[in-house]
Amino acid sequence: MRLETIIAVKDIPESSKFYQTLLGLTSKHGGDTFEILADSNNITVLCLHKWGEHEHPTMLNVNLPAGNGLILFFRVPDLNRIWENAINAHYKIEKEPHYNPNSLKNQFILRDIDDYYLIISE
Repeated sequence: MRLETIIAVKDIPESSKFYQTLLGLTSKHGGDTFEILADSNNITVLCLHKWGEHEHPTMLNVNLPAGNGLILFFRVPDLNRIWENAINAHYKIEKEPHYNPNSLKNQFILRDIDDYYLIISE
């Protein structure tokens, strides 16, 4: 069993590009209302859903804060490469690479273009 997280976003192509650039994911669906992003093993990592489409009750109101109560936590095999991707793309960094004594891992924190809070961890 695995979880395939779906987040509501304002612009599917732009959000897709953000996650492809940052994490090296590949588009498996494409389009303006829904996107499936997969890793190099063709495993779905994240799905993007346009706000207000398909009448899902938790994805109707774009005016509510995005991601309240949600952290998108990514474990990656090459933290330094992902950090360089974020820096080179000028993404909004919340906290630079640091050691997290709770997870016992190095990580950094940033925001995506819809203001979702992302932790990128080794």
